[in-house]
Formats: sequence, structure tokens, C-alpha cells
Amino acid sequence: MFNSDYIKIFTGSFIIVQLISKKLNAIGINPVIKDETESGRLAGFGASIQGLQEIYVHEDELDKAVDIVESVTAEFQS
Repeated sequence: MFNSDYIKIFTGSFIIVQLISKKLNAIGINPVIKDETESGRLAGFGASIQGLQEIYVHEDELDKAVDIVESVTAEFQS
């Protein structure tokens, strides 16, 4: 099994992922964004759920990143 120091902190739409990514970059966190749809398209395959992306951050940055995710998702829920 693959062992990684990166942890998934969010799965959602392109727009929300971009907003979270921008806010993470502003505080010095460089997230990894995984887009199965785009990866599948480039490889000639399709994805089961289109439009969803995942954000991963290094485990050392987890606490700060989760705070950002919570604040952004709270904005969209209100």
C-alpha cells in the first residue's frame, strides 16, 4: 500500500476548490489538487463523477488548512 504524507481535506466542485486553493496559497500552503475527470480525459477514459476535485495538503499543514476549508464551506452554506 502507498504511504503518503499528504492528507485529503476536501472534495467538491471546481469553483470551491479554486477558492480554497487561493486562500491556502495566501497563507503559504501549496495544496495538491487531484482531478479524476481531467486525468481520465487526458488518458482517454471517463470518470464516474464529473466536476469533483480533491484537495490534499501535507500533514504538517493540516490544522491551518482545515480552518480555511471550514471558513470557505461555511460561507457557501450561509
